[in-house]
This record gives sequence, structure tokens and C-alpha cells, in this order.
Amino acid sequence: MKFIVIPILAAVLYIFPRTSLGEIVQIEFTENDAYSIEVARIKVGDSIEWLPTDEGHNVQFLAGPLVNSLPPKSKIDERHIVVFSEPGVYLYGCTPHANMGMLGLVVVGTDLHNLESIKQTDLSPIASSVLRRLIRIAKSGSH
Repeated sequence: MKFIVIPILAAVLYIFPRTSLGEIVQIEFTENDAYSIEVARIKVGDSIEWLPTDEGHNVQFLAGPLVNSLPPKSKIDERHIVVFSEPGVYLYGCTPHANMGMLGLVVVGTDLHNLESIKQTDLSPIASSVLRRLIRIAKSGSH
């Protein structure tokens, strides 16, 4: 009996972690100083992976549901991955280009509870215009 239980337990432990992991959405830095997905919709536990397919960009979180525990800023031209465990809306941008409108939103779950605080983020006029467009997309439920 002992010899049957151990292989079954090993198989369960091998398979379970792989099926319990969240999805990974990949977003590229584009040559147009934009992100390839401007409004990403994911579930709690899913990840976003930003890929440096164009030089001179990074990811810096500007606002989110837990302001004091936003993910760290990435380095320029480096791959960055974040697992999202808190539902809500996250605003991020490229440090050198955010004021020119290189922004993105991550909507985790269907929870838009902090959208009003996202709207209050201090941005340049151009970036504020881009943010208003992204918020309309987030509210509409499309990408």
C-alpha cells in the first residue's frame, strides 16, 4: 500500500502546481512609444510579463489599489514580470515616456473600485488625455 500511495502523491504534487498557476499575459514595448496591450484584463493570481522589444522603455507603477505596495519599477530595457494578487485597476507607464502618453492599465478581476483614485493621478496634459481614453476602454469591458 505504501508503494502505491507514494507514486500517486508524487504525481499529484507534480501536476497540482502546474495547474494552479495563473496565466501569463505578455506585453511588448513598441517602437511607437506605446505598450502592445494598453488595457490588460487578468484574473487574480495571473501575471503580466513586459518584454523589451524596443529600446528605451520600462514599467513604473503610478497608481493601484494598494498605493503603498505597488510593484517595483523595472530597469530600462529589461524584461519585467509581476504577479497580481490584489483586485483592482493598476496604472503604469514608461518612466522616460509617461508624460508623452506611454501608459497602460491592468484590470485585475472585474473590480473597478479604485478607478476614481486612478483618475486623480497627476499627469501631463497629454498623458491625462491618454488616461481618459484608457479608462473609457476599461469601463467598456473591451481591450
